[in-house]
Amino acid sequence: MSKNTNNIKNDINLNTDELVSVKKKIKKPSKYKVVLLNDDYTPMEFVVEVLIMFFSKNEEEAMKVMLHIHQRGLGVCGSYSFDVAETKVTQVMAYSMKKNHPLQCKMEKD
Repeated sequence: MSKNTNNIKNDINLNTDELVSVKKKIKKPSKYKVVLLNDDYTPMEFVVEVLIMFFSKNEEEAMKVMLHIHQRGLGVCGSYSFDVAETKVTQVMAYSMKKNHPLQCKMEKD
């Protein structure tokens, strides 16, 4: 092999090593739980409506989560990336305010 070919091979190996080291540093993004909190004023039917509308739960799943929230004081609606969780919290809070319900929603790191 010529000197030029060896230099190209060495350059390729260096670039590959750099890519491998960069790839090792990339982590999966953190997940965030979206949590609904129980209160004494929000109707159970409204909580079920929110779970179906914003968290794609079917009626049976929504009822289970709503009862968990009612009995334990809070319940997880889903686990999402930061941006999606933040958006869902904002949507639920805005919708609850619009419908004059004090339902509270927050996100927690998973």
